[in-house]
Amino acid sequence: MKYLDKTIQELHALLVKKEVTPYDLVCEAIQRAKEDKNNAFETIVEEEAIAYAKSLKEPEEDNLFWGIPYVAKDNFSTKGILTTGSSDILKDYVPVFDATVIEKLKAKKAVLIGKTTLDELAMGGTGTSGHKGKTFNPYDPTHTYMIGGSSCGSAASVAAGIVPFALGSDTGDSIRKPASYAGLVGMKPTWGRISRYGLFPFAPSMDHVGYFTRSIFDACSALEVLEGYDPKDMTSSKKETKNYRKALSTDLKNIKIAVIKEILESVEDQKILDDFAKTRNYLESCGAEFQEISVDKSLLTAIFGTYFVLSCSEATSNNANLDGIKFGLRIGGEKTYQEVMMNARTKGFGEFIKRRFVIGSYSLFKENQDELFLLAQKARRIIVNKINEILKEYHAIYSPCVGRIRNPFDSQEDRLSDNYLIAENHLALANFAGLPSLSLPIGTDDGFPFDANLTGRAFDEQTIFNIGWCIEKYTGLENLSVERRVK
Repeated sequence: MKYLDKTIQELHALLVKKEVTPYDLVCEAIQRAKEDKNNAFETIVEEEAIAYAKSLKEPEEDNLFWGIPYVAKDNFSTKGILTTGSSDILKDYVPVFDATVIEKLKAKKAVLIGKTTLDELAMGGTGTSGHKGKTFNPYDPTHTYMIGGSSCGSAASVAAGIVPFALGSDTGDSIRKPASYAGLVGMKPTWGRISRYGLFPFAPSMDHVGYFTRSIFDACSALEVLEGYDPKDMTSSKKETKNYRKALSTDLKNIKIAVIKEILESVEDQKILDDFAKTRNYLESCGAEFQEISVDKSLLTAIFGTYFVLSCSEATSNNANLDGIKFGLRIGGEKTYQEVMMNARTKGFGEFIKRRFVIGSYSLFKENQDELFLLAQKARRIIVNKINEILKEYHAIYSPCVGRIRNPFDSQEDRLSDNYLIAENHLALANFAGLPSLSLPIGTDDGFPFDANLTGRAFDEQTIFNIGWCIEKYTGLENLSVERRVK
């Protein structure tokens, strides 16, 4: 019998009744992982996972994650398990410590079954730049359309029904956009809500730990496990943890939601706009008040350039330690430390990453800082001020996730067009401001799902969970997967 197309909540009920065991679930997950045709895995930890699952005997009724198999993006440190960041420069790296989120899931007796692919070192949004090549969308057996990135493998694993939950990271939209292409709930909480200790840094001022599930209830449950202050991460928040599941409500009376007109105008697929309008109408019937607002298009079109300069600059600094001496590839035969570094960084990084480092270094040169790095910092502040101004009056901003339901790998779209610059990049607004942001499915088209996005006030994850729960009740797209696809 197949079990892993069920939600965490459903699996927990079966585990408590002893209708299934952690061993059964882990064996099924590993079998599915081995049969994966989407290039979703860097490493499958078969022996360790099976041994641990066998040791779990008595179900813990109050622990929703007991015995649940999961996967982690391969930029989370996992003690004794190969952790590559999908880069050749770390192809042999085995950490000596666990990331805090891995420790927390271990404490809840969840079972890690594998590490998933990503765009190299999490730099990218297409799922194509990892050292194992492209990661494919489980909804597309022709391998024509992307699943997005950088958390491509984690999204593919949950969409394919290999696991019901996966860890990811989000610097610009790296959880929420793949969630849209995969028809999942993708959650990026407030910056600092979840510890980033043990996450390979890309651009720490925008990096967030997040995750994929197939229901809002499961997304609430995951945040309850993962959030909380961590003395090993000085940027983690000391705010009180919450019971999001208990506070779930479909009563949206007095909730004000903004829709940014310019984002809607940048969406190309009418099906997205039609289903977005239907969910908006339903939310109004739940008591929510909507208002279409206008944002200066120059701010929205500046998102991509601002993000690119800042993220490349931070990445250049953060990855300077991957030099073949402290960490990274050692080619051999070098006579000086300069040769060691040159060989490691030349042969260890892909071309895409090298270009990003060149842009980052150029932006940080003293003579360029005023016109590039510092100008991008000022642009970020102007954009963040505008978003915070909107959220003073409104509880959330609601928008489509993407401009097109299906995005081919060989897309020829004009990346300087307003449609691309706004529709495909606006999710980074939540990273600029460190705000909670959630994507969830609102429709399907010819078997391909697509999501909408909710961005809320800092540390007010509950409101976007509640709005999302209403949408999920309306669409009936809870627990969407390839096995449960809607035509």
